[in-house]
Amino acid sequence: MALFTIADLHLSFSVDKPMNIFSGWDNHVEKLTENWNKTVSAEDVVVIPGDISWAINLDEAKADFSYINSLNGTKIISKGNHDYWWSTLAKLNKYLEENSFDTIKFLHNNHYAYGKYGICGTRGWINETEVPADAKVLAREAQRLEVSVTSALRENLEPIVFLHYPPVYGNESNYDILDVMYKYNVKECYYGHLHGKSHKNAVCGEREGINFHLISGDFVEFCPVRVV
Repeated sequence: MALFTIADLHLSFSVDKPMNIFSGWDNHVEKLTENWNKTVSAEDVVVIPGDISWAINLDEAKADFSYINSLNGTKIISKGNHDYWWSTLAKLNKYLEENSFDTIKFLHNNHYAYGKYGICGTRGWINETEVPADAKVLAREAQRLEVSVTSALRENLEPIVFLHYPPVYGNESNYDILDVMYKYNVKECYYGHLHGKSHKNAVCGEREGINFHLISGDFVEFCPVRVV
């Protein structure tokens, strides 16, 4: 049994959104399927921090969820900036039950235990607070992260954080999000969102006591990355 992660699947089985117009995304679903099923076993867990589907509602996303459900292991999904199908946790869980998507769970204001670790996270947001609307969203995302992390700590679990947006990028730092991780002594953070040329400014490695890992699909060549 092992814990893996990969972000940014960008599936589009039911909508016209070809990814091969972007460099590095040719046949990405075929690559993902092959790599996933030879890397991940049925007993493993895979965290997917956002941007799983281009669908704009749950009906459109059904084929994408069916595909994810068919892959090996248990999948834990959190929200990305393109996941317009996202709803309340109650509605999302009802959707899974109604469609018998029994290998999928959602990470939203909660955590999941994995051995001695707590799988924690939220979407995150851009590092901009000049616009009041962005400041409000960022504050809410920081609060959601704190709820997730503290729920794991209450069960004496060591939190591992999974975000969609990068909390660090080049020389920029999103302290609304980082301060939550500093406060609770988080040591490992996995994030996605960055593609193509933006990879060059991604922070991979230790910064101020936290180990950062970029795990967007194209960066990891569509192969889930082992966490523990």
